[in-house]
Amino acid sequence: MDLPNIPNQEVKLPELEEKQVRLFVKREDKIHPLLSGNKYRKLKYNLQMAKSEGHHTLLTFGGAFSNHIVATAYAGKDSGFKTIGVIRGEEWTNTWKENPSLSLANRYGMKFYCISRARFQQKKDPQFLKELKKRFGSFYLIPEGGTNSLAVKGCEEILTQTDLHFDYICTCVGTGGTIAGLINSSTIHQTVLGFPALKGNFLREDIYTFVKKDNWNLISDYHFGGYAKVNKSLIQFINEFRQKTQIPLEPIYTGKMMFGIMDRIKKGFFEPSSQILAIHSGGLQGIKGMNSLLRRKNLPELDV
Repeated sequence: MDLPNIPNQEVKLPELEEKQVRLFVKREDKIHPLLSGNKYRKLKYNLQMAKSEGHHTLLTFGGAFSNHIVATAYAGKDSGFKTIGVIRGEEWTNTWKENPSLSLANRYGMKFYCISRARFQQKKDPQFLKELKKRFGSFYLIPEGGTNSLAVKGCEEILTQTDLHFDYICTCVGTGGTIAGLINSSTIHQTVLGFPALKGNFLREDIYTFVKKDNWNLISDYHFGGYAKVNKSLIQFINEFRQKTQIPLEPIYTGKMMFGIMDRIKKGFFEPSSQILAIHSGGLQGIKGMNSLLRRKNLPELDV
């Protein structure tokens, strides 16, 4: 797939003028509606490797609303692979058709194996992987979230020569592959800031397996309670940000990152004259599924 021109869109808001900083968003969400942002980057070299090794099936792991699951399904079909999604939560075995993300993945040919959350935690266990090969035959394994050394290599290509003047590179963080690639391709004068969507400090060690630089940090104050946790203030922020900037965000990753960036700007974290580049990791297809959850919880919905 040929990449379109990825623009850096400047955000114009009064808070930025007041603090004398400039904020740009690298619109990686414009790569493709389903295979967008870091999903394209992470899968690019994994698909090449799967083909070179003669595989016909891709197997990966993910939650029921995972953008990675949808992206793998689409990329697999587009590249001639069968795809299998090992899904967290055995309750989806008979109800996956009610889930917008899983229904979309299935439309592109993905078959599901829904397992308990306890079993899902064994996703890296060699014995469990051996059982999966007995069940499904030979496959090329793509980890949950897509992060491995080939994914990091793909994410190293997000930054280009035109991004050298930015002082800060900001990204949301799930499994750590995207920020690792950004760290590796950043320059010595740039600071890379990650905004984790999950609780816990385990990510730092994972990231260090792929990087040798120390020009980065994780800001863990904006996870809103953990993965896929949202509240009214986050939804309101995302909707208002879209109205003011015409930039759509989703609430699991990019919305939390942007909430954190804007909060830090208001608090004077960034020096005057700083230029900030935020990476839009895509994942907008997940908004439909999130809105179905928000309706059930009587929470405001995201604008679409």
